[in-house]
Amino acid sequence: MIRQIRGHVLSIGAASAVVEVAGFGIEVRMSAPETLSVGGEVRLATYLAVKQDGMELYGFPDAADRDFFEHMLSVSGVGPKTALSLLRRAPRAALEGAIGKRDLAYLTKVVGLGKKSAEKMLLELADKIGPHNHDNADGEVFDTLIALGYTEREARVALQTIPEETVGKEARLKAALSVTH
Repeated sequence: MIRQIRGHVLSIGAASAVVEVAGFGIEVRMSAPETLSVGGEVRLATYLAVKQDGMELYGFPDAADRDFFEHMLSVSGVGPKTALSLLRRAPRAALEGAIGKRDLAYLTKVVGLGKKSAEKMLLELADKIGPHNHDNADGEVFDTLIALGYTEREARVALQTIPEETVGKEARLKAALSVTH
């Protein structure tokens, strides 16, 4: 199992990056490859998915994101592509918080999961994740953005770009609005 890679970024795509490791160009699927820079050095925690039609390597900025990704894979019906898609829509800390607090509204509105999928995720992961601080500010910010005329997709993208250290509904709303304008 490949648990970590380090190398120089050769190219960046919409959902992956190619990292040169020991002379090999290795494609790594990521939730946010745009955070990397071509030519820069990168160290990624990784998960290797072995399937019938080949192997895919998934990369994360740290081991905590990789471990959460692996927790999501334990939910029946959630594969690597779905788990990575969820990490594209919301930061790990926010997802962990919503799951820890069993916040169905956050998972359905902000993350965009269907009600049954969100309920299944809460049921299967809540005990593994444990309680986290999640004040539902993002749910309220999401509703406010929708009320202001943003599409659900635009609101999700705006929430994803808010720095994690920004706390409170007003501060998070201000940060979301500054990104979208």
